[in-house]
Amino acid sequence: MGKVIKVLHTEWSDGWGGQEIRIINEMIAVREKGVEVFLACRDHALIKQKALENNIKVFTFPFRGNADFKTLFGLKRIVKEYSIDIVNTHSGKDTWTGGLAAKLASAKFIRTRHLSNPINPSRTNFINELADYIFTTGESVKKDMIKINRIKSDRIESIPTGIDTNLFNPGKYNKNKCREQFNLKKDEIVIGIVAVLRQFKRHDLFLDMAKQLVKKYSGKKLKFLIAGDGPNKETIKNLILDHKMSNNVTMLGYVDNVPELLSALDIFVLSSDSKEGVPQSVMQALFMGKSVVATNSGSTKDLFNNNFQLVGVDSSAELLKGVSYYLDNDKGKRVEALINEKFSLESMSRKVVEIYNHLLS
Repeated sequence: MGKVIKVLHTEWSDGWGGQEIRIINEMIAVREKGVEVFLACRDHALIKQKALENNIKVFTFPFRGNADFKTLFGLKRIVKEYSIDIVNTHSGKDTWTGGLAAKLASAKFIRTRHLSNPINPSRTNFINELADYIFTTGESVKKDMIKINRIKSDRIESIPTGIDTNLFNPGKYNKNKCREQFNLKKDEIVIGIVAVLRQFKRHDLFLDMAKQLVKKYSGKKLKFLIAGDGPNKETIKNLILDHKMSNNVTMLGYVDNVPELLSALDIFVLSSDSKEGVPQSVMQALFMGKSVVATNSGSTKDLFNNNFQLVGVDSSAELLKGVSYYLDNDKGKRVEALINEKFSLESMSRKVVEIYNHLLS
């Protein structure tokens, strides 16, 4: 039996969204393949609790910025003390401290780039060029980093976030029972969005679309759900009031039982205008057999195989057109949602461990 690979993941973010879910799921999946995993994060970060719930050892640091020497040397000490083989960083601030700590401690340095917005190409922003390997969550992110950030093509790989196909399996859930959980009526057409409440998710466009749909389809019982939490919560609440949509739109807050929520929906919407890698929420909705309308943001098109409505960004009219397609054709279920095996949890973890072994060979 070979040496156990030890990997320390770092994450600066306090929130809980697609990126943080990817980190935890990846750690659990590679652990099942014999990798020992650790997490370094901020003390009040939501990912800390999720890691502890899954018996992952956690170290806490302030991650105050790129030049946070307390965190940098604290991470270096952890790498040395626990004989860490690989440091895998995930956000901007922890990539500087985690990446430099790995180099100082003679460990390998992997950077995962989750979002699709371009990274500053300045020569002073050299940390990504120091990485031994880079993971991206989508092909468009990978291409941009090769083109804009001078990353060599032989040390970067797109590894889409894997979805647990046992959990996101429509055969496991009764739609009517799931609707009861969320106080939804059987005869309502339910349209929902599951996303952290941040500006780039463009809940304002979702609400503009909802207002137009209620007017256009006055004979249908339309219900709109917003699932998620985040810094834009109050802004979205006020938009609902401004649109006089309180009777049509329900904010659910953070939802832990996402498969049940998706089961209750008829149509899933992604309204983001930028930054998306390959969005987990769209993958989950497709696995659950939902009709999907998604903006062509980031690497969303990696999922497209004429299996959902891919529409233009930054336009409620585009979202309206996509949802109207399903409503006009009475398609409350998917036409044919094709999700490639490459988007499974098993495929993701297998590729990640292969690269670990390659780096350490």
